Amino acid sequence: MKAQVMLVDDHAMVRQGMSSLINSEPDLEVISEAESADQALERLAAEQKIDIVLLDLTLRDVADLDLIHKINIQFPDLPILVVSMHNERVYAERALKSGARGYVMKQEPGEILIAAIREVLKGNIFLSPSMTSLFLNRNIKRKPEPEQLINQLTRSEIEILQMIASGLGSQEIAALKNRSIKTIEAHRANIRLKLNLKNSADLIRYATLKFSQPESAIK
Repeated sequence: MKAQVMLVDDHAMVRQGMSSLINSEPDLEVISEAESADQALERLAAEQKIDIVLLDLTLRDVADLDLIHKINIQFPDLPILVVSMHNERVYAERALKSGARGYVMKQEPGEILIAAIREVLKGNIFLSPSMTSLFLNRNIKRKPEPEQLINQLTRSEIEILQMIASGLGSQEIAALKNRSIKTIEAHRANIRLKLNLKNSADLIRYATLKFSQPESAIK
């Protein structure tokens, strides 16, 4: 029997590509697709044969991690594998804490996605080697690190951190988010506090390293 897969992504071409890849495997089959959180929950309720959900974090009708929570509440035994464009060093741990069983970035080759699906179907957690190593080192050191501290940030604070990495100042961020400069400065202060950063220069340096450098350069 083939494992039955559901794809949840609001980009039709992405779903088509993943579906073609998965259906080429002898033990996997995509039997359902959804482009929104509401549609995913509706089809999960109607379809009793789904073995795993492949879920994008960025959907138009739901906040990034909310659908994981909703699926876990309504279908607690259904494993979820996040397939996302977002940096795993920022979102992977947050996704796991929300109830996902694995995290794969969309930039990874197809064989990694297939391996992740099979690993999660076995009841295991799947993360990239670099994230696995990071988690192991974290447990050995047993002290807060920036990679842990970033999980304290709200979704809005992460968005501001990404804007800072793009070289935007408080005034430009305020204009883009339709907020006052005072509000953005307050957010920046909160981010520095949560990340144990001393000043704005440290904040810019951290944001740039986190979001602007190639994955292999982030240590």
